[in-house]
Amino acid sequence: MHTVPAVDAAHLPQLLKAMPKAELHMHIEGSLEPELIFALAQRNGVKLPYAGVEDLRRAYAFTDLQSFLDIYYAGASVLLYEQDFYDMGRAYLTRAAQDNVVHAEIFFDPQTHTQRGVGMETVINGLYRACRDAEIEQGISSALILSFLRHLSEEDAFATLEAALPLRDRFIGVGLDSSEVGNPPEKFARVFARCRELGLHLVAHAGEEGPPAYIWGALDVLHSERIDHGVQAARDEALMQRLVRDGVPLTVCPLSNLKLCVVSDLAQHNLPQLLEAGLKVTVNSDDPAYFGGYVNENYLQLFAATGMNSQQAWQLAVNSFDASFVTPQQRAHWMRQLEAVFARYAALA
Repeated sequence: MHTVPAVDAAHLPQLLKAMPKAELHMHIEGSLEPELIFALAQRNGVKLPYAGVEDLRRAYAFTDLQSFLDIYYAGASVLLYEQDFYDMGRAYLTRAAQDNVVHAEIFFDPQTHTQRGVGMETVINGLYRACRDAEIEQGISSALILSFLRHLSEEDAFATLEAALPLRDRFIGVGLDSSEVGNPPEKFARVFARCRELGLHLVAHAGEEGPPAYIWGALDVLHSERIDHGVQAARDEALMQRLVRDGVPLTVCPLSNLKLCVVSDLAQHNLPQLLEAGLKVTVNSDDPAYFGGYVNENYLQLFAATGMNSQQAWQLAVNSFDASFVTPQQRAHWMRQLEAVFARYAALA
């Protein structure tokens, strides 16, 4: 067990911001800030049903996942050309680098765009180019995960996969997102089996608003390597034991859970309990433009509300590296960076 140098509580906010971290649950379309939405709308001649930036920002008052998704899809309507996807990707990666994110695994929803007549290659090539340029110019590593929209059919998911396969070298895995309730993982058993045959990494949203049974389904039917959200796992002791035993990571998104009323108060968030139980929990921003903060804001507000400490911060950062689809060499490099940051802040005590 690694001995973690203690950091004084007074320096905890600075430590949370400075420590290197990976972000593993972030929807690129959910990083579209109102300012960029309006800039792209103007550039592309798209008429929006909002008077301006502030009017749109005021509309970000959600009562549940569906009320968020309605506005999310409206915002995505401004994305038409490869340069739009590039600009969106670079804006997020620039912002993530400011939060000392050293690696991001980014979800994208091609069906949101192909349904509007935007070509698959337009989506993937714009985002892929943004990832490569950000790595060269800002030093942030990243990879793309194609997410299927679970409110659509498995046949639609298969068609999406086939359209994306010519660009297979530009994404590392597939995920499952959108409206969870009423769309269990089992609905996508065959397409995930195909993706597994292709050697793609497999992740799935489960147990955000849906029951623990959806997490079981994601594990046993989809063979998901990570569970995105997963906070409802606490309702099933056998499931908790399974997640600990198999080391399955949970990509938890605290501010998203608050904004979508999964929890009524961050102080009541069960992330500290999940961590204490030995689950491989990570902190992520989900849809940061809509949910009130990028990854550092999620750390800062969660720690302030729950009284978590520097030892837990260390574990969350380590978990983020362990849960990433990267090489052991990359993990070791980031661990050395993490150790250096902790040593620096421990010396201030």
